[in-house]
Amino acid sequence: MAKPRIWSATAAVLVGTLIIASVAMFAFSDAAPARAEPTQMVSAEAPRNLRQRTGAVEQRMRVIDGDTLEDMTQDITYRLVNIDTPETGSRARCDAERTLGDRATEAARSLVAHAQRLELRPTGRLDRYGRTIAFVLIDGRDMGETLIAEGLARPWRGRREPWCDPNGNLIP
Repeated sequence: MAKPRIWSATAAVLVGTLIIASVAMFAFSDAAPARAEPTQMVSAEAPRNLRQRTGAVEQRMRVIDGDTLEDMTQDITYRLVNIDTPETGSRARCDAERTLGDRATEAARSLVAHAQRLELRPTGRLDRYGRTIAFVLIDGRDMGETLIAEGLARPWRGRREPWCDPNGNLIP
């Protein structure tokens, strides 16, 4: 008769541990929330006399890759909350991923270079690399959605998914 109670207690401990682990994983994951808090908006708006020229925002923000920006005045690195872009350089798993990743990076640089206004809306979370997770709006348009529409990114689903199939082709 003692054995069923031991199994019940063991099962309860196991279920409790799984629940705690699930909550912790969700709390520290890169999963996008429904929306950013509007009170956490940071603006990198160009001065009025520079709005017609390119580069005013670009002088403050550096594009690291298609989904990562650095605010050079505050030494903060931002990871776009809602997209995943292909890797570049040696982190790419195939030539097709590297090529698309380079195109995504160049598109992000162009968007930042031509921006009159760039808004960063941090979610209040950091990713595992210490980057601030944020929505990025360029001239009022979501940068992630723009890159997705151009075929240079895909929606972020909480974890990195492969871009290459076993033959070195892009996975749609």
